[in-house]
This record gives sequence, structure tokens and C-alpha cells, in this order.
Amino acid sequence: MSPSWLPRFGAACGVLLGLSIGVPGIIEAFTGETALTSFVIGLGAAFGIPAATAFYLHQSDAAGRFGAVAYAVNLIGLTLFTGVAFALNLVIFFLAEPVTAALLAGPTRIAVFGGMAVFVAGTVLFGVSMVRARVFPRPAAWGYMVSLVALTALAPLPDTPFTSIVHVVVCGVLIWMSLSVRSAKTTAAPAVG
Repeated sequence: MSPSWLPRFGAACGVLLGLSIGVPGIIEAFTGETALTSFVIGLGAAFGIPAATAFYLHQSDAAGRFGAVAYAVNLIGLTLFTGVAFALNLVIFFLAEPVTAALLAGPTRIAVFGGMAVFVAGTVLFGVSMVRARVFPRPAAWGYMVSLVALTALAPLPDTPFTSIVHVVVCGVLIWMSLSVRSAKTTAAPAVG
């Protein structure tokens, strides 16, 4: 059994993650990508792992073995994609175009796209486990899977109004799921002693 604070902490991280994706997405619809929006998205990715852990803990009993495997793949993919998001938004964004092009050639390109592929696989598996477990609202579970895959596909492309819409949808889904975890009746951890 997880400590009683862990789901609440993860749910709070899920809200922060959603806001760090959605608010810059709204701003970028009008301004395009800026140093500030890029900074927020790059650092906000760090809230993904605690959020995914809270989502898994919320459904772990109903998700079974498949859910555990899906969570593990999702966690590895999320860890890789956090690094990609950090690099794209806090390193590559601030480099000149010739340097960026050279940096994204060869092994770095393979690592970035390989990490994104693992993230997509983990997101799909975890999304399927959420749909099967029926603990989260079904639209939220489907939304998690579809919107995060779309966001990943759009990450290396130039920003468009559609990209901003996807950012806002991801924000809404993550907050919805986080509030589902937060509002669930939690049982206290057994006393030690």
C-alpha cells in the first residue's frame, strides 16, 4: 500500500503538469513559442512522473498485471520524453539554427526519436490499461492516450494553432484525471508501531 500522501502529491503534480502544458499552449496560439513558454513547458515536464504514479496507484487494483506492465513502460517512456521536452524547450530552443540542425543529426536524432517512440508506446499501453480498468472516467482515459500521442507527434514540428489546441486538451485531461485521484476516498496507511 502506498503512503496516503503519495496520490495527493501526484494529483497536485498532475494539475501543475497540465497547467505547464495548457497555459503556454494558450499563449503560444497568439504569440508563437517564446522563451518564457518554452521555459515553463521544459521545466513542467518534471511533474509527469509523480502524476503518472498517482494515476497508476489510483487504478492499480483494477488494472492487474497488464496495468503494472503498462505503467512500467509508460514510466520509462515518460522519463525519456521528459528529457526530450527539457532538451527541446530549454536547450535547443535557445540555439542558433545551424547549431540546432547539427545537434539533431546523427546519434542525438536517434535518441530523441527513440525516446519519443518509447513514450508513445508507454502512453498507449497505459491508456489501454486505464480504459480496461474503468476507474477513471472513460473520456479522460481515452483523452489521455489520444492527446498525449498527438502532442508527441507535434513536438518536433513548428507550432500551429492546432498544436495550441492539443496543449489545452492535454491540460484538461491531466487536470480531470488529477481531480479524480484527489477526490477519491483514500485510506490511511497502517500505523507503524
